[in-house]
Amino acid sequence: MPADRCPQAPWSSRAVSAGLSRLTRMTVSSGVTAPPTQRAASESRQLALETLQRVWGYPAFRGEQADIVDRVVSGGDALVLMPTGGGKSICYQVPTLLRNGVGVVVSPLIALMQDQVDALAAHGVRAAFLNSTQSPADRAAVERDLLSGELDLLYLAPERLRSEQTRALLDRATIGLFAIDEAHCVAQWGHDFRPDYLELSVLHERWPTVPRIALTATATPQTHREIAERLGLVDAAHFVSDFDRPNIQYRIEPKTAPLQQVLKFIRTEHDGDAGIVYCLSRNSVERTAAQLREHGIEALPYHAGLDADVRARNQARFLREDGIVMVATIAFGMGIDKPDVRFVAHLDLPKSIEGYYQETGRAGRDGLPSTAWLAYGLNDVVQQRRMIDQSEGGPARRRQLSAHLDAMLALCETIECRRVQLLAYFGQQSEPCGNCDTCIAPPEAWDGTIPAQKLLSTIVRLDRERHQRFGAVHLIDILVGKRSPRVAELGHESLTTFGIGSDIAEQDWRAIVRQLLAQGLVGVSGDGYGTLTLAAGSAAVLSGTTTVRLRRDPVRAPKGARTRRTAPPDIPAEALDLFEALRAWRAETARAQSVPAYVVFSDATLRGIAATRPTSIEALQEISGIGAAKRDAYGEAVLAVVARESDAQVR
Repeated sequence: MPADRCPQAPWSSRAVSAGLSRLTRMTVSSGVTAPPTQRAASESRQLALETLQRVWGYPAFRGEQADIVDRVVSGGDALVLMPTGGGKSICYQVPTLLRNGVGVVVSPLIALMQDQVDALAAHGVRAAFLNSTQSPADRAAVERDLLSGELDLLYLAPERLRSEQTRALLDRATIGLFAIDEAHCVAQWGHDFRPDYLELSVLHERWPTVPRIALTATATPQTHREIAERLGLVDAAHFVSDFDRPNIQYRIEPKTAPLQQVLKFIRTEHDGDAGIVYCLSRNSVERTAAQLREHGIEALPYHAGLDADVRARNQARFLREDGIVMVATIAFGMGIDKPDVRFVAHLDLPKSIEGYYQETGRAGRDGLPSTAWLAYGLNDVVQQRRMIDQSEGGPARRRQLSAHLDAMLALCETIECRRVQLLAYFGQQSEPCGNCDTCIAPPEAWDGTIPAQKLLSTIVRLDRERHQRFGAVHLIDILVGKRSPRVAELGHESLTTFGIGSDIAEQDWRAIVRQLLAQGLVGVSGDGYGTLTLAAGSAAVLSGTTTVRLRRDPVRAPKGARTRRTAPPDIPAEALDLFEALRAWRAETARAQSVPAYVVFSDATLRGIAATRPTSIEALQEISGIGAAKRDAYGEAVLAVVARESDAQVR
């Protein structure tokens, strides 16, 4: 790493570990610890807390972090399910500084390893990576540091561990722990399967005395079991944290004109904020990014079809600059540590709740209010059903995909709290949140049996009487009595159902069809044209033995334009100028060091500085997120910014 990439810490993190003599005596050269006494366990936890405070500047562990750290420091295996932004990395970073040997982190995020290493270097932690992007000379330098004990953490891609050369290298090193990040990638029917993860059982087989910690932010009870079984962690300590992200507001609205909808959403609610817009296709990514740029929004495209250099540049800009909107397919996002993403928008229906939760979880990692917004329409359902019918794999695979889609559709169509349903999918009970669209403006439930019968009757007549099948648009034209050229050409004005649904607007009919598809009462033909067919439950609806309950979305008042100069939470209005000055200083500093802005300081830390206006190094180090390395590297510069803005305010 170039010397100017990150500030050099005035102390060695390994020296901190070596200085913890009482804990070190618990550790044998192989990395296995003897069962700690109660006193030793207490001392171990205190040393872990001191390390957290000294290196990261956090006053205390959050949630189950302390228990997880205790488990791994003492040599035990752990499986950790913790939401994005919950602090998973601390659970292996602190133990590796307290154990004898290097922590080896298995991660699929090759494109982000440099940023992860830079972020650790800013805290004074000696980290490096080995992956395919490096030159032979760079790899040789990392290997020398590893074998000489000069590294605290080493990042490896899972495919690299399949190499006997890499395994032999690790045999020669002293390994303190293995951390398996993004562990859900081991689930073969999950949303982000990586075949190389299936080989990670080698960690326990080849290095049975080294503790392992597997971590993920996304796992249903089924995926949880699969991770434990495939990684040999059934007998490990399992830590399942609260999946709720209360700072994220979940909103789903009918899709009418998606490009205009997302533009309005960004301009009126998140103008100038960093965000991610997900689209299903590459063409949609390009088109949406171009339109946002035309309207003055700094938007960049990202998809697998772009040149690798373009993808890398766009990702770097998103991570390093403020206020960039990334328009992307799901090829972008896993492992993105940018804490100030204020919104995640979906212009197409995600394939599963796991994917939706993983993607929306990239918003608001810093705990500030953020939005998960989704535009969802009839064509989404038709398209997803058709993709499942045409997917590779046998019937079991298609049933699994259908089950994932059904759960996602149920979330979209619920009249209850979205957060309650979302968390229930991951096996967690909760109460209505008051911070989702169905809580803020509850939709109306109504009896849609008769409209459903009218639609199904039209499908029956076309199929039985004329041996014809059509998509939703043509069926709706018949129901509302619209004499379109095609209706006239095919003589469908003579159908007995022509015009029987004219009391319902076309847009409302689209919502009805969408919901019938979501409930499995209408099917989609596998002919590739999205034609609608009868489904298994259609007969019961037509006979009147099944009542169809539908939702009617409330009419929402348009939001007014947002003023960009609104003070963020936890900052008095009079501190806003200082906060913006600190952001400007941070941006300049990050550019000079070629690192993302959050590597210097997070927005949360800048908020703390702006709110308290510290005037001394001692006062500065009381703010969360300022450890020893950052205090010494940036303290004087930050105090100068505070003094300058305070003087300007007085004048």
